[in-house]
Amino acid sequence: MSDVLAIDSLLSADELAVRERVRDFTEQRIRPGIAGWYEDGVFPLELAPELGELGVLGMHLKGYGCPGRSAVEYGLAALELEAGDSGIRTFVSVQGSLAMTAIHKWGSEEQKLQWLPRMAAGELIGCFALTEPTAGSDPGSMKTFARRDGTGDDAGWILDGAKRWIGLASVADVLVVWAMTDDGVHGFLVPAGTAGVTATPIGQKLSMRASIQCDVTFDGVRLGPEALLPAARGLRGPFSCLNEARYGIAWGAMGAARDSYQAALKYAQERLQFGRPLAGYQLTQEKLVNMLLEIQKGTLLALQLGRLKDAGKLRPEQISLGKLNNVREAITIAREARTILGGNGITLDYSPLRHAANLESVRTYEGTDEVHTLILGQHITGLAAFR
Repeated sequence: MSDVLAIDSLLSADELAVRERVRDFTEQRIRPGIAGWYEDGVFPLELAPELGELGVLGMHLKGYGCPGRSAVEYGLAALELEAGDSGIRTFVSVQGSLAMTAIHKWGSEEQKLQWLPRMAAGELIGCFALTEPTAGSDPGSMKTFARRDGTGDDAGWILDGAKRWIGLASVADVLVVWAMTDDGVHGFLVPAGTAGVTATPIGQKLSMRASIQCDVTFDGVRLGPEALLPAARGLRGPFSCLNEARYGIAWGAMGAARDSYQAALKYAQERLQFGRPLAGYQLTQEKLVNMLLEIQKGTLLALQLGRLKDAGKLRPEQISLGKLNNVREAITIAREARTILGGNGITLDYSPLRHAANLESVRTYEGTDEVHTLILGQHITGLAAFR
């Protein structure tokens, strides 16, 4: 892609090296198989240890076998992975930005040592169970409840409730579950196979087909005291993890947009209509230019978020701005790219419509457009308008 603004000149040698390594992985391991995985509705679990070896699982976390890379390096990795497919980037996000971050930020030393090294290696898989059938954008209304089982320091918990749209739940080795208690919202680590836990993959999806999302039920699940994430209190716990995921999405969406643009550009340069390439017509050039404008601007926006994050200055409303803008623009770009491909664009031989379908999910999860609009609206006006 033409880097008109010379964005590469703003990246360090280490950042460029990370980007090239993940880009090569995407070309070699994701692109050749993604059409088949998407059509068949399967996630390639064999990639998990390869992604661990690549160093992108819990990429931003330090210690406990985690890579400890910068926010910008993680963002560049997310961009390249989503250029392959949103489902692959989502796996990395659920594993690292959600499940591993929850354990790293809120877990005990024993919990960190038990889970994080093998999760960073892709040997164990985690999930993050927050959303419920009737509590998506309003997690404070969750009905899943954990009540004390016994008294004293040895008292455990009994967990009941249901979650929906939980990525990786049916293949997870550990579920990070957020539940209401008599003392507010708490997080729990629930090992796979615990009695009373049922995870059922959601089928017949029109989006994110090369990924796993599940309904999960908890029916009298008995947990020991060691299951509690001891440092997590209230919604601050899950929201801190969601902000990590939202940050990665701001980068990842630009990967889907860039891949859609590149597919349309290549097609327009090769496809002849009325005796000349499609790229030689004014209307086609206008479409391509508009795509390039938003990709360059969106990438600069993501990079600014990354620099702020690495400096410890990134604020929630800034993350909302990046997620809202970049996903919205990426969907527009993917749809417009499909128009250049004509009828051929509705097949899995080309990526734009697959990206557009995936981005409808990305636009919804980790905060809808409406939620991020209201976060920014509150920042601008000082008035909360969520209710």
